[in-house]
Amino acid sequence: MAPPVAVSPLIKTARWSALLLGVFYGKQRFEYLKPIAEEERKVEEAEKKAKEEQERIYKQLSEANSDTILK
Repeated sequence: MAPPVAVSPLIKTARWSALLLGVFYGKQRFEYLKPIAEEERKVEEAEKKAKEEQERIYKQLSEANSDTILK
């Protein structure tokens, strides 16, 4: 196996800079998208509650319609 080659300080600096810039960009992007995702979650939860309420009402109506004297 060949001995490791010395990496140029310029390449090392560029790699570390890219890593740190990526971490910084990721943090900024996360902070930007976080409130949007929370709002979407709230809307989906409200829609889910409305759908469940509709299903509950539909079930009650179908049970009420099936309760007749003609059983």
